Amino acid sequence: METMTAWRVERPGPIATHPLQRVSLPVPEPADDEILVRVRACGVCRTDLHLAEGDLPPHRPGTVPGHEVVGTVERTGAAVTDPPPGTRVGVAWLRWTDGVCRYCRRGAENLCPHSRYTGWDADGGYAQFCVAPAAYVYRLPAGYGDEEVAPLLCAGIVGYRALRRADLPPGGRLGIYGFGASAHLVAQVAIAEGATVHVVTRSPEDRELALSLGAASAVGDAPPEPLDAAILFAPVGTLVPPALAALDRGGTLAVAGIHLTDIPPLHYQEHLFQERSLRSVTANTRHDGREFLALAAHHRLRVTTTAYPLAEADRALADLDADRYSGAAVLVP
Repeated sequence: METMTAWRVERPGPIATHPLQRVSLPVPEPADDEILVRVRACGVCRTDLHLAEGDLPPHRPGTVPGHEVVGTVERTGAAVTDPPPGTRVGVAWLRWTDGVCRYCRRGAENLCPHSRYTGWDADGGYAQFCVAPAAYVYRLPAGYGDEEVAPLLCAGIVGYRALRRADLPPGGRLGIYGFGASAHLVAQVAIAEGATVHVVTRSPEDRELALSLGAASAVGDAPPEPLDAAILFAPVGTLVPPALAALDRGGTLAVAGIHLTDIPPLHYQEHLFQERSLRSVTANTRHDGREFLALAAHHRLRVTTTAYPLAEADRALADLDADRYSGAAVLVP
């Protein structure tokens, strides 16, 4: 193939203005350190919606979104010896780091100031093909279909980092605010590790899903007991004060999203005293990715997906914006 179908963010704006446009593009050529991947599935992430609507400033014009890419290696660059053609791989959000800055040297490559990202700095998986540096792709666990494994590559990996950032003690009580693609995976990991999970979400369908996955409660307002840790997945800053107030002494709230609306003023005694902590989560390291995917191979996760043909990528984003499905949406070329 010389050309391929893809979707680009032409002019960021509200999803109703159709910022995502279907186009025909040349099939990309891999650089010496890259592989060409034939896309078999690509998850739809809220970060893609933030990019389309302009909440995330575009890093380049006409970017193809998508960073939960499952595919097979079609061709390799001249310097690539692994993975070989035909291998099933995952292309995730973190695309490149410099490897020499103070953050990379101390194992915090997610904080690299020169980092680059799939579907933001380079074209991603809302297409039939994409290229990626071979050193940043993942071998995928067996036992998951392409549609199932796609959300693990961002919703799973970044959610896993958020869980670790929340400092949940063994057997602790975890609160999850918002219950989309990432949250429904993290809840299963926490439960498998012995936690009691309480979910707070407006959606009756998501509350039903949370309970079916083993959550101790699923409510629309506040958890029924004090929490040892919490993760905020909903990109809503007004939820930060009540989530902090719901923490027990020494509890930690981790904010998992790349974008959050403004946080209202905090009251020290009510929200932060007694050593409560508020933390952000920035992307992930490749170590996070490998560790999470190994865990997913050991603990079979139930991945709730809604499939959309690639030709309906704009509808998938609109449905995400309107909360029309539970779990994760996945584009299938």
